[in-house]
Amino acid sequence: MASIFTFDHDPPRVSSPWQSSQDSGKRPHAERSVTTGAVIESEQLSDSQLERLEAEPQDGPIEYKLHLLLRPRRFYSKMSTALKVSGSQQSRPMQGAKQPRHASVPLASSSHTRQNRLHHLTTQLLWRLQQSSPNHSTARGELVVPRLPEDIADLSALEKPGKLLPGLEESNGALYEIGVADDGTFVGLTKDEMDESMATLKAMAASLGCRVEVQRMKAVGTCEWTDGIPESNGEVQLADLWVAEALVMPVLNIQSNKDGQGVRHLDATPRRGASMTEQLRISLIGPTTSGKTTLLGTLSNGALDNGRGSSRINLLRHRHEVASGRTSSIAQELIGYEGRRIFNYNVDNINEWPDIHDRTESGRLVFLLDSAGHPRYQRTTLRALVGWAPHWTLLCIPANDDGVPASGTHSLSGADGAMGVAITSMDLAMAHLDLCLKLAMPFAILVTKSELGQRALLKDKLNVVFTKVKATGRIPKLLTSAARDEDNLAEVPVNDLQKVEEEVTVPITKSGDPLSVVPIILTSAVKGIGIGLAHALLRSLPVPPVPTARDFVPLALNPEQPAAVFHIDEVFEMSLSRAQTAATSGSSESAPVITGYLRFGKLSIGDRVVLGPFPGDDDDTGALVPKDHPSPGYGLSIPHPSSAEFARLSSRHTLSASKIEGEWRQATIVNIRDLRLPVQTIEAGQAGSIQVVFYEPKEEGSNTPNGLEKPRISGARLRKGQVLAVPSKHMIDTGLSLQAASSMTASFKTSDVKSLTVNGLVNAYVGMVRAAVRVLRVTRQKSDFDARKVSTEDHDDVFGMNDHIELERTKSEADLDEYHAEYHVLLELLNSREWIELGSQIVLVDGGSKDKSGLEGYVGKVIEIGE
Repeated sequence: MASIFTFDHDPPRVSSPWQSSQDSGKRPHAERSVTTGAVIESEQLSDSQLERLEAEPQDGPIEYKLHLLLRPRRFYSKMSTALKVSGSQQSRPMQGAKQPRHASVPLASSSHTRQNRLHHLTTQLLWRLQQSSPNHSTARGELVVPRLPEDIADLSALEKPGKLLPGLEESNGALYEIGVADDGTFVGLTKDEMDESMATLKAMAASLGCRVEVQRMKAVGTCEWTDGIPESNGEVQLADLWVAEALVMPVLNIQSNKDGQGVRHLDATPRRGASMTEQLRISLIGPTTSGKTTLLGTLSNGALDNGRGSSRINLLRHRHEVASGRTSSIAQELIGYEGRRIFNYNVDNINEWPDIHDRTESGRLVFLLDSAGHPRYQRTTLRALVGWAPHWTLLCIPANDDGVPASGTHSLSGADGAMGVAITSMDLAMAHLDLCLKLAMPFAILVTKSELGQRALLKDKLNVVFTKVKATGRIPKLLTSAARDEDNLAEVPVNDLQKVEEEVTVPITKSGDPLSVVPIILTSAVKGIGIGLAHALLRSLPVPPVPTARDFVPLALNPEQPAAVFHIDEVFEMSLSRAQTAATSGSSESAPVITGYLRFGKLSIGDRVVLGPFPGDDDDTGALVPKDHPSPGYGLSIPHPSSAEFARLSSRHTLSASKIEGEWRQATIVNIRDLRLPVQTIEAGQAGSIQVVFYEPKEEGSNTPNGLEKPRISGARLRKGQVLAVPSKHMIDTGLSLQAASSMTASFKTSDVKSLTVNGLVNAYVGMVRAAVRVLRVTRQKSDFDARKVSTEDHDDVFGMNDHIELERTKSEADLDEYHAEYHVLLELLNSREWIELGSQIVLVDGGSKDKSGLEGYVGKVIEIGE
């Protein structure tokens, strides 16, 4: 399955059937108003030349309606267009329509009948609006049909647009052809009937948060009738028959400034709240033969695997992944839980992610990120672990171990050596386990392919796992279940929920530490073993508190902390809807869509934000980047490092990021999706996608009202690792801008970091940033243990007896000294500046070799930022 953030690059557009009918070459005919005698000229000459439209399409955002009256039409003694009607069932009631009653008598049999018709018409309009949304996204929320007043003349009071129905933010609108039969014949309405129909359409649109714009009006004939009221004295009435085209569009609020000049921009006032459903973000990691994708396919599709990878086919994103069976990218899936019910693609009427949102409003959403396991794609694994900052991680370890190394040369073009050529599946699994323990993150272990594992071999594997976990002070919990096969694919078994509650949730709650327990489950995607326990685990794992800007360091120590930060993982291009194009005064072009997660704060449609850092306009670093690396616009990194590659890259031209200016560019948020659900606001900790429109910098002497910049659709080149941010009030008041780091200092609590080579290059992973950095300095800091030792020595040597005596320290004392040691490493970014949060976790990956997995990194914390 494609990424959940993949968009339709060419969403449906509303095209008038009048244009297509003009192209069909129908001959014109003259028209004259019978009431004024004047020749009627259309706004466009071609409109008056049309005799009919093409037949109404069954699908799409175009609707033909003979009328939108909430009452029966009057009886006409003569209609010049009546004989033209062919094949339209809606035209038949005209001949058998009852005579209208006096105005004081209700025009319909009951208000209930009128209300039912209005509900039917509004539902029909909603469906047409959805047809012009990208991917035909479904509107979310309860349909609120306007309540009709007693007097139909007061229907105009309902024409003020209300709250936009969630899900219609991206709709390109719908076209209504009023007075037109289903086969495209112009039948027409009198002026009063057309006014009533328009009032009904405006009331329908307003209830959905939309407005109506009349595109064209055309006289198509004449009619005669006799009123059935005594005051008419049997006089024959004569009138023109009209057809109209109306465009229904979602309202993205447009305000006016004090001078009365229109300032077209999105209103920052939220039209609706964010998704309030609890969200748990989980990464799946493990060696390439562990069956991660197969297990994820079984969990998300609700179907067991056939033993040949049938459940994973829909999750693979690239053709080479299908051919090789090896995942190389991060794929995402969503599973919903409401009580014991499991909501995935196996449930009826669930075809896309917003359907899962609808069914789990008071439950839980579990967002799972599948990663690559082969050493060649170790950067994908690190992105899933470090970049996405998962709440929990599921480490998959295969029960069967064939002892075959995960072979495959993956070094860069021209590099000598390859990393991970002789690594077995178990070695890779242990490398993943060690990295999880170093990162100090909550994780669980899923032993996959349990039906293929030998009992003795499985016991040895679990002993190794238990030993490593216990060495860090955590408690491994082996969970087993008797449920299997098809019994646990639709609902979470009660016994499994109770077991997870007793063995995992309660101990974590009592200790207050999610790192205290490491659940371990034996699973099989073929036999269904442990699938119920896996669902119970996903349903019950504790969700961390809402992240804030003070999680890493106090705000007093970091005054440049913005009010909100969104980490960018991927960048797409997506066309603006017609409503968004109108609101930004731009042409119907595309605008960038960024995906990732909101680290802290809150973002809403209409917010003015900054993105970056970008290199300065005068900085041309393209020629300084190695040819086999991405351009500076997409960052410089070493995807598959080896010692030879480091040496080769070091000899090439590399430019310090301090030589490059870091710029922040302003933009406006025009669209937000929370895990594909169209929303107005995204909250801290949630993952989603945001569409922005950049603004050109204001030129000197510009006459732009109020100093507003001009919207720029095709903006600067965005890349992974950048951020979208909202400056804090303190930053605005003091004139501070967001930092664009060119260097940083990181603290490490391990002596292994001494092996880093000064002036050598390593890969750094911090947040979504992945970049090559140069090691400038490695220094050992004095710890509390050193201070206590020095104090004791000074006290014992009050008489200066040790001036010429060198005491030999024991090996245990030296080891204890190294255990308490702290090392500071000064790192210089290359070729591009980055936004790095003070106090965030950093992983350094040194050069690899054939017997390494590429995950042997150094884990530390950023303690200082240099600009």
